[in-house]
Amino acid sequence: MPNITRREALISGAAAFLTTPVLPVTRARRRGRTSPAMDKLGLALIGCGGMGSHNLRQSLADPDTELIAVCDVQKHRTDAWLNTHPSAKAYSDYRELLANPAVDAVIIATPPHWHCLQACAAAAAGKHIYLQKPMTLYPAESIAVRNAVRKHGVVSQVGTQIHQANNYRRVVDWVRSGKLGPIGRVETFWGWNMGVQGIGTAPKQAPPDDIDFEMWLGPAEETEFNALMVNDAAMHCSWMAYSGGWTPGMAPHLLDLPVWALNLGYPEKISALGGRFIVQGDGDAPDTQEMLWQYPNMTMRWHFSQFNHHGYEYDNVARALGIYFHGLNGTLLTNYNNHQIHPQNDQLNPDDVPEPITPDGGIHEIEWLNCIRNGGQPSCCVDYHIKVDLPITLGNLSHALGRTIHFDPSTESIIKDPAAARRAIPEYRGPWKFPKAYLNGKD
Repeated sequence: MPNITRREALISGAAAFLTTPVLPVTRARRRGRTSPAMDKLGLALIGCGGMGSHNLRQSLADPDTELIAVCDVQKHRTDAWLNTHPSAKAYSDYRELLANPAVDAVIIATPPHWHCLQACAAAAAGKHIYLQKPMTLYPAESIAVRNAVRKHGVVSQVGTQIHQANNYRRVVDWVRSGKLGPIGRVETFWGWNMGVQGIGTAPKQAPPDDIDFEMWLGPAEETEFNALMVNDAAMHCSWMAYSGGWTPGMAPHLLDLPVWALNLGYPEKISALGGRFIVQGDGDAPDTQEMLWQYPNMTMRWHFSQFNHHGYEYDNVARALGIYFHGLNGTLLTNYNNHQIHPQNDQLNPDDVPEPITPDGGIHEIEWLNCIRNGGQPSCCVDYHIKVDLPITLGNLSHALGRTIHFDPSTESIIKDPAAARRAIPEYRGPWKFPKAYLNGKD
């Protein structure tokens, strides 16, 4: 095995440091608040687009929360929140928001190229984190966010809300019952025929006065302003540098279920291929992509297409998505809403439904808030979700390099490939710096 430097090795908490216990948030911990009205959890939102605003509305439905601050580089988005919550404070720089002592917890729903930097900064500031998916874009970012949350003892939740769906929970019961037999293959898929123009083409223009585009770009590579790119999450999935493409945008919802049901760790081999073959319009992300992960005793596959979605049981006019669990006795096919059992032999009876064991789900954001108050971590904390996120970031690395990545789960490092290990660590555009100290658990 070739010598690999500390920077080349994707290590991260491989040196398993002790984590800070997650304690309930009590009045004494709320930075000196004394008024009874200030017993409420102080919430903040960084990234006031559609998804972040939805997460905040869900959180504010809890009567024991209050909105302290909002932050966005587009002023009209923060203004919209101040119109309904005039006591809240608006920021255009997330660092100023994180310095506000009244903020207990923050929802981070910025474009994905910001997630690692902002999540690590929030954890260091002692703020609990609800982080929209994709959690990160690079393998080293996955490790850094996980380690920052561990080190600073904050409560985290990653925004894969479908995890709360009762259909997913009944699938977990089926898989864990053993009725399908040993499962050697999982296939996940998503298709959405967007047409040849994809997301469309925006006219060339200078950034409007309403947006701080330099701050929007932040640590990612510089590019010309594009109105579609800054519009919403569904649009910026067309640009690799700012989203990682459509796989990080959609795959977490589908990979979450097999990772959960099968209690998967990390894959040992990762291969990916694809390209932008048919879809035109703005952006550079693949319009079709395949990823294959090899785990001990099984493989898992992801594939998507933006130009065709025919051929699956769960297709419809708009799109298709789903998961196959292939076992010795039969196959379980599921999407978000329902599931089917297809026997391969007489050992599997679709009517022999396993007893429900996995508790019914609730509201993803409320689970996070309850853990902040009561201690512990919610179901999609970063310690869990890294098992979903890291395989995707490794898959995109394989795609970029055009070769299979070999990964050692025990050390959380890329092996046999020093160049791939180097590429796993992003190079941020100055003056921003990747928080590489979190790769070994330091501040």
